[in-house]
Amino acid sequence: MEQKLKIGIIGCGGIANGKHMPSLAKLGAVEMVAFCDIERSRAEQAAKDYGTEDSRVYEDYRELLEKESLDVVHICTPNNSHAEITIASLEAGLHVMCEKPMAKTAAEAREMLAAAERTGKKLTIGYQNRFRSDSEYLKMACERGDLGEIYMAKAKAIRRRAVPTWGVFLDEEKQGGGPLIDIGTHALDLTLWLMDNYRPKYVVGTVYHKLNKRENAANAWGSWDPKEFTVEDSAFGFIVMEDGATIILESSWALNTLFQGEARTFLHGTEGGADMEDGLRINGEEFGKLYTKRPALDASGVAFYDGDAESEAEREARLWIESILHDTEPLVLPEQAVIVTEILEAIYRSARSGEPVHFKDGRMLA
Repeated sequence: MEQKLKIGIIGCGGIANGKHMPSLAKLGAVEMVAFCDIERSRAEQAAKDYGTEDSRVYEDYRELLEKESLDVVHICTPNNSHAEITIASLEAGLHVMCEKPMAKTAAEAREMLAAAERTGKKLTIGYQNRFRSDSEYLKMACERGDLGEIYMAKAKAIRRRAVPTWGVFLDEEKQGGGPLIDIGTHALDLTLWLMDNYRPKYVVGTVYHKLNKRENAANAWGSWDPKEFTVEDSAFGFIVMEDGATIILESSWALNTLFQGEARTFLHGTEGGADMEDGLRINGEEFGKLYTKRPALDASGVAFYDGDAESEAEREARLWIESILHDTEPLVLPEQAVIVTEILEAIYRSARSGEPVHFKDGRMLA
């Protein structure tokens, strides 16, 4: 019988239960044998739901790393602990899947990348939107040159009223920010990846606290407590790349708008364009006429068959594990995720100073 990869889960809260553990449970090549959470009851429940008969539970990740013989860990903790736990896990000889964003700060993200390079272990970040069928289709179209030179893009992560009121989402100290670092990071990662452009030149950012102090506000998960809402409610960035391309990033948990969409990208190139506003649409010009193409990304119309039922989270988990088994590169590279974190931090820094933040060789200047 082929030996299975042994996985530890560090952080057994919402994202672990909603994405990581259910997806890993569908893979025959792995088994989850250790669970860690500062609230022991959550780790115990995770072990009961997803663990092996002899899986073990911890409250301190350091004890888990010391006592367990693992191959992989998935880190699903608040942003301010990503770097610390990732670096310790890499240095313990483990491959690491860390939830997005890579880290609370760009400096921490760079330290994580350095640790991966130093140890030779694989590190990837949980940007599952790359694994959607529309994202994969559009990536192939971009690589084939269907859009030509992509010189303008919009990355959107907009909610009309959907502020997460649980966990530490509203805690700036633990998270590092609000919608920008939470959902804006997905939109930015997807856009940079589709453009294959990771060399920013300068960034201008604006951050707003316009609606977060309202009492009894309408909200998908019930009204928020204004005293606890210490992060921004909206943030926007204007990013100019070294080759002259422009990216506009829009992120919000609470905005007076009728457009709503997360991890959506709008690309504009010399040969064509694409958007994800109403499904995937690719537009262009052919034979002197304009066209709009809507790829059929499912098997609708076939009785009793819905096509590939694998979700983006399941595909993310499977391809990540396959990269370990076959010693190939994961789809989400840590050096790409570092640039995402650099740009997010530059938006926050620009918003505080009122000045552009400049880059050189992909890194923010002091």
